[in-house]
Amino acid sequence: MNIPDDLMYSEDHQWVRMEENGLIRVGITDYAQDALGEVVFVDLPEIDRLLEKGGVLGEVESSKSVSEISAPLSGRVSEVNDDLELHPMKVNEDPYGEGWICLMSGEESDPISKLLDSDSYRSLLES
Repeated sequence: MNIPDDLMYSEDHQWVRMEENGLIRVGITDYAQDALGEVVFVDLPEIDRLLEKGGVLGEVESSKSVSEISAPLSGRVSEVNDDLELHPMKVNEDPYGEGWICLMSGEESDPISKLLDSDSYRSLLES
């Protein structure tokens, strides 16, 4: 299972990366995409939508099921990965790269430091 050390993780299997411009890139983990199976559709959030931590960010439809994606942090959606509309399988092929879901501006009241680091996320998967 691929769990990059430079990312932070939610207990709901989303990853986040702080970008140089201060935005937060969000996607689903390798574990999540593997559990879903072949992704056939990604319902992306609306740009400028305000999300609460744990709220519904979007949905991923796979050959096995339809699953909601929870927002790992509170914040506003500033950009979405439109490429997933035509190529949803990028979530399977490259979940930490071209398979990202959206960029968010986080709220100071919900810091990224409250998420799991890679070691804590590995422990969560092993339990």
